[in-house]
Amino acid sequence: MQENYQPLTIEQDVQQAWDDAGIFKASESSTKDKYYCLSMFPYPSGKLHMGHVRNYTIGDVISRYQRMLGKNVLQPMGWDAFGLPAENAAMQHGVHPADWTYSNIEYMREQLKRLGFGYDWDREIATCDPDYYRWEQWFFLKLLAKGLVYKKTAPVNWCPHDMTVLANEQVIDGCCWRCDTHVERKEISQWFLKITAYADELLAALDTLDGWPEQVKTMQANWIGRSEGVEMDFPVEGMEQPVRIYTTRPDTLMGVTYLAVAAEHPLALKAAENNPDIAAFINTCKLMETSEAAMETMEKRGIASGINALHPISGEAVPVWIANFVLMGYGTGAVMSVPAHDQRDYEFAVKYGIAVKQVIFAKDGNPHDDCSEQAYTAKGVLKNSGEFDGLSSEQAFVKIAETLEKDAKGQRKVNFRLRDWGVSRQRYWGAPIPVIYCDACGTVPVPEQDLPVQLPKDVVLDGLQSPLVAHPTFSKTSCPSCGKPASRETDTFDTFMESSWYFARFACNDADSMLDARASHWLPVDHYIGGIEHAILHLLYARFYTKLMRDEGLLTADEPFKKLLTQGMVLKDGSKMSKSKGNTVDPQGLIDQYGADTVRLFIMFAAPPEQSLEWSDSGVEGAHRFLKRLWRQAYLHVQACKKVPALDKQMLTPEQQAVRRQLHQTIQKVSHDMGARIIFNTAIAANMELINTLGKFTDESDNGKAVRQEVLEAIVLMLAPIVPHICHQLWLELGHQQAVVVVPWPQVDDSALLQDSLDMMIQINGKLRGKISVVAGASADEIQAIALADEQVQRFIDGKPVKKVIVVPKKLVNIVV
Repeated sequence: MQENYQPLTIEQDVQQAWDDAGIFKASESSTKDKYYCLSMFPYPSGKLHMGHVRNYTIGDVISRYQRMLGKNVLQPMGWDAFGLPAENAAMQHGVHPADWTYSNIEYMREQLKRLGFGYDWDREIATCDPDYYRWEQWFFLKLLAKGLVYKKTAPVNWCPHDMTVLANEQVIDGCCWRCDTHVERKEISQWFLKITAYADELLAALDTLDGWPEQVKTMQANWIGRSEGVEMDFPVEGMEQPVRIYTTRPDTLMGVTYLAVAAEHPLALKAAENNPDIAAFINTCKLMETSEAAMETMEKRGIASGINALHPISGEAVPVWIANFVLMGYGTGAVMSVPAHDQRDYEFAVKYGIAVKQVIFAKDGNPHDDCSEQAYTAKGVLKNSGEFDGLSSEQAFVKIAETLEKDAKGQRKVNFRLRDWGVSRQRYWGAPIPVIYCDACGTVPVPEQDLPVQLPKDVVLDGLQSPLVAHPTFSKTSCPSCGKPASRETDTFDTFMESSWYFARFACNDADSMLDARASHWLPVDHYIGGIEHAILHLLYARFYTKLMRDEGLLTADEPFKKLLTQGMVLKDGSKMSKSKGNTVDPQGLIDQYGADTVRLFIMFAAPPEQSLEWSDSGVEGAHRFLKRLWRQAYLHVQACKKVPALDKQMLTPEQQAVRRQLHQTIQKVSHDMGARIIFNTAIAANMELINTLGKFTDESDNGKAVRQEVLEAIVLMLAPIVPHICHQLWLELGHQQAVVVVPWPQVDDSALLQDSLDMMIQINGKLRGKISVVAGASADEIQAIALADEQVQRFIDGKPVKKVIVVPKKLVNIVV
């Protein structure tokens, strides 16, 4: 065994040994229980950052631990390879997005291998590979045939710089999240997936996800947003179509003093036809940000349409206003406004001089229900509501709903905040949407035998529009039905489409169908690891896609991920690491300087997985020193112990017993931390304490050497998931032939935990006066009797009556005289 720890040489040799043995190749034929551990796959940006390192180290530690427990582990890796950054890089560097992407994949793959992650590389996928996205296109057409896909014109967030649609979450302070260009509202024709058809199941199934953080389940439940209310029509003077609204507070209906409609609402457009001021206001609304955060904080503005609606019960005229806080894409694009009982409506009414009519009052006559300064939003008793006066809010909900239903003016309805998923993107580097437009036949699916619809490579990216639009051989085609000239859809899929089913394709990446039986063998994923920023959209879409695949007969799983871990961010000087802040740390440089195990050890020791991790250069150096100390302890032991004697448990000295007791207490703790708590920093700390104890253990007897061997072997096994390279080598140096990665997890020797006796301190009137030795497991009465009989205790009591004896188990006896 070499005297000094040389991580770079060790890691290279160990990784080669793993590759040669094919240790991480998963097999469906194994008789062991399956365990599918998956970390969210990366976008191939070019280099790993510390967030990647943390995410993938957590997953690798869990995978290696489960393998040592005897599980058949699948841990794959791939690339979320489509997306706008590749287009921008292509324009910036004068390369094709595919060349840029695959070059980055090659570099990042080698970085992952340098870190020693135990991936089954035979399962690797890249979402930009036509062999991958052909099945996404195939599945889209299956959903189209089922009526779960449709196309419509809808208002969207539009980035004029990137020339593409943005989700609300991609609009930050009114600007594009990528290029910081001010976002506009625009009406375009888009393809949608009908996720709302699964809203009930998506919500109800959250209760089955016992392994998910409550925070994430709450975020998803709020996003789905189930509510019970009443949908009703307000007739409009001189128009055939009424204004339809939905409310969860029909008890406030008699307090409506205006309706508010979105700028894109047909009634607003009608009002703008001969009114330049309204037309100008509508144009202004198109430039505003529509994210929820912005809608909450922005100034509420509006303009009177000059049109009146009629109250569905009283028949009174209700003015219609066009307001910037109402969106056409949410609900019906119109809301009934009750200023007395909704704070937003109240502020708007005060600003524009609209009447405030209070109809709900506190049941107990509490004077704080006054609406003179703010809305009264609590439920209570109805007044000023005609036939509904005196009813509670709950009673009025039912009575008003029944009245509207009887007159065919409304109905009770369950609504969801969730909206259908717009999957069209006006960019090149994505999976083409497989439909053709024919003047004679309409929208025609691309025939299955013509899939995949591949991206042409001979394109010029100018940033102005997708090159697919003008591409002569892509955009122009013939109709598969009638053979006449036709045009191809030039939009590509939202990249969330690729990441919504990749976890299933990992199970059968070489299948000649979208999925085969291997997917049902491995799914659901037993442990999924990724950032909290993906808690809503990615996870929701993945859950939705899983149910779609299940209903198509491709899967048996109802949910994609059994257990979810959302790791915290990596911070430096209190801020998230980012290139823009200039506070990034290059993992590659650290690997080259200290070795991968040092980086892995620090990243796991610095904080529990769910918490943010503060970067520390001294912490990295400390991790490296610990590994050198571990190596040193093993080296000294191997040099002094050419042949390890057998451990004689019957002849252990008290010191040997104490070391073994700490060892097996550590195994007990680390097993609980790694398996039940999924917390690694405390597991590492316990092993560090054990190494410190071993450093003070100088017993060179045969039993002493046997105890040291037992401790070193256990430490190597317990740290193997975290620092696998050094542990692989140390396991061999300690005299074993088998690779540590396939060695079973160490077991607790219960007999080592037993103590024949223990020392307890004695206090008299709070002052330390000595100690006694008692049999382990002695009762409080037995301990009290031994303490009072002790000569030292008798001397200090000096014949005084004993008032009280307090026994603190395993620690001390306090005598009060």
